[in-house]
Amino acid sequence: MTQPVETEEPVEPVESVETAQPVETAQPVETVEPVDALIVVDVQSAFVTGDGAVPAAARLVDRTADLIARARGAGALVVHLQNDGPPGSEDEPHTPGWELHHPVETGPRETVIRKPRDDGFHGTPLGGVLGDAGVTAVAVCGVMSEMCVQATARTALERGYRVVVPHDAHATQDCPAVPGVSEIVPAATVSRVAAYALGSDAEVTVPAAAVAFTAPPAVTPR
Repeated sequence: MTQPVETEEPVEPVESVETAQPVETAQPVETVEPVDALIVVDVQSAFVTGDGAVPAAARLVDRTADLIARARGAGALVVHLQNDGPPGSEDEPHTPGWELHHPVETGPRETVIRKPRDDGFHGTPLGGVLGDAGVTAVAVCGVMSEMCVQATARTALERGYRVVVPHDAHATQDCPAVPGVSEIVPAATVSRVAAYALGSDAEVTVPAAAVAFTAPPAVTPR
């Protein structure tokens, strides 16, 4: 009896890894209408370094550094708010945790304003600094989302400024669990709710990369 001849199954061509895997390409970011001031809220060592850093510290300092660089390049006003904590706190004045994380280029376009409360306008010259420069629109970033960032952004809205709070450029800590009240609320959720609570007048869903800058009319040129 003649034995059947075994034949190999046809082999399908194998795509290379390069052709089989889709290539990701960066999508262009559509910028929003430019703002003429950047308010950097409490980006201090205690909140972005060490054991007390917010969970999103790495992202936060990356985004805030980029915002500061682009604001400077466009001639926008840059205001660094620096919180003065009470004695014994992590941001007690003149302690390591109180120091600003980002270097400051002090001059007519950039300044540091110390503040005693959450609201950066309360008991500070911030309102006068923005008014003297002719600022009409501000971007607000930093920590903590539900405290100093929200309080400062809210007062800016009340004073008639257009306010942009880029969603990836502010951060906070987890909200701790309280028995009988709630489990831990993740920091990202706290930040989202804090921004949402500002209402529809604030622009809170744009990324930091979409924020564009321009110079205010009354800032002394370099």
